[in-house]
Order: sequence, then structure tokens, then C-alpha cells
Amino acid sequence: MLDDRAKLLLKALVERYIDDGQPIGSRTLSRASGLELSPATIRNVMSDLEELGLIASPHTSAGRIPTARGYRLFVDTMLTAQREQITPQILAAEQPQKVLTNAATLLSNLSQFVGVVSTPKRNSVFRHIEFLKLSDKRYLVIIVAPDGDVQNRVIFTDADFTQAQLQEAANFLNNNYAGMAIEHVRERLKTEVEQLRGEIAKLMQTAVQVSSEVLTQAQDEVVIAGERNLLSVSDFSSDMGQLRRAFDLFEQKTQLMRLLDTSSKAEGVRIYIGGESHVVPIEDLSVVSAPYEVDGRIVGTLAVIGPTRMHYDKMIQIVDITSKLVTNALSHHK
Repeated sequence: MLDDRAKLLLKALVERYIDDGQPIGSRTLSRASGLELSPATIRNVMSDLEELGLIASPHTSAGRIPTARGYRLFVDTMLTAQREQITPQILAAEQPQKVLTNAATLLSNLSQFVGVVSTPKRNSVFRHIEFLKLSDKRYLVIIVAPDGDVQNRVIFTDADFTQAQLQEAANFLNNNYAGMAIEHVRERLKTEVEQLRGEIAKLMQTAVQVSSEVLTQAQDEVVIAGERNLLSVSDFSSDMGQLRRAFDLFEQKTQLMRLLDTSSKAEGVRIYIGGESHVVPIEDLSVVSAPYEVDGRIVGTLAVIGPTRMHYDKMIQIVDITSKLVTNALSHHK
């Protein structure tokens, strides 16, 4: 256990390093902490903190910097309330995908790092379907999900249909199957469309297959904004290997989705620091995340991703506020 003096010095070191980005020496730490201690005493405490793995000494400097373990102790026990008042714009209750895109941009703009938002996990269910003729044997299928999200796909058929036939097919699907899981609809169509003309039955089966693909693909999406902000972060610009791994994370998205899925299982704002666990795959990255809800049910996660040397108090406030804004916008969009 650390005594109060060691905790105060660690807190001062982390805060000063976050502000300046330079290794902290004993003389600087003495001024930053406000403690009337001799340089020798401070050096002894720093040596103890280093033995505990809370700070480290870079090869090129006599000063110390926080480790992932040091950041974790700081975040869990020493973080003070954010002094700066953040008043972001309101997210309008628009189409869900637009709300999430705007939220990712908002996170990025406020943090000056990367904003990410996972799209809601949804059942493969359609609320409404429409057909629009584009040209001979080429049609637009318009699929409306239960949350109001609209997706469009173009399909091609062997037969040519009139707009009246397209309306007949849409009416049959909407009247008999709206609100059902797509997999259930597909099974029922095999036996229940015999009453309709064969070509229209094929049209509906094609539309249901497309709807299934569209609604399933939407489950794995993550919206990302501000990746280029990392180019101006000195912690990354001096290490192209770390920067490349960060961009690979954003491009492949699989690890990112796993990270956000882990975050969605926790209530409130959570902080994941690279180097301390396998949740964050890159040592110098930290993630500040929070789940968001629709009508009281957690459906996704949003986060700020940036360097471990970030103002965590400010990021917590940004993520918490944005989570509430997204929850409010999606819950009021009907």
C-alpha cells in the first residue's frame, strides 16, 4: 500500500506528465506536488514507485513517466472532477444511423482523438418493405427496420413486374410478416406463397433474402471518426509502429468490435488502458467508453480512443455526456 505522501507524488507526476508529455524529474515534482520535501526524499519515493511498477525511467532521461499500472491506480483512486465545463451540441432525434455518425464526430471533435460508436444489436426483423421499379428486371427494395432505420438494396429478377405487381408483393409481405424474424418469414414463404403467382413468390423470396443480409450486416458495424487526429499526437508521431497498429485496428474493426462488446457489459463509464490487459491490443492506447440505451435497454457502446497520456477526467465527461445525448436522441426517434 502507498502512504499518502507517495500517492500525492504519483498523482502530481501523472498530472504533470499528461500536461507536458516530458519525463518528470525530482525538482519539477517537488514544485508540482507542493510538498516541502528535499530532492533526495523525492528521489527515494520515486525509486519506490518505480519498484512497484507504477512509473518508469526512459533511457534518454533522468525523469520518470507513468506506466499502464500507474495510470490505472491514478484513474481508479486519484482522479479529480473535471474543472472545464463541456456543453456539446444537442443530437437531434433523427434516423438512428445519422445519430450514431453525428455522435462519433462529436466525440472526436470534443476529445481531439478518435470517436467510435457501435451500432445497436438488432433482431433480423423488418417493419415495412417496399419495391420500386428502376428498369426492366431491376428493382429497388426499401427495408425499414423496427427502429426506423432505412436500408436500400437493388435486386435483379428473371421476370419483369408492373408496379401493381410490386405493390401486391409488398402488401402481402407487410400484412402477413411485418415484425417477424426474417428466418421465420423465409420458412413460412416456402409454403404460404403458393396462392400467389410463381414469379411474384420468387420476387418476395429474393427480397426476404436481401433483407436478411442487410439486417445481419448492420449488426457488425462500427462508426469511426477522427482517426487522423492521432497523426498530430506526439506519442504516436514518434513511433510509426504504434501508429500503424492503431490504424490497422480501425481498419479491420474485428478487435474494435470485441472491445466495444466488452464495454457494453459494464454500467457507466469504463476506462481501459493499453499494456495492462488484453482488452486494448495496443500498448500506448487508452479507451474511455460507455454504453448507450434505447428505452431503458443497452443496445450499443461509444468511446473515445486516444493515447494513454490523455486528460481522463475530461474524456470521462465527454463520453458520459455523449452517451446521454445518444440515449435521448434514439429513445425519442420513433
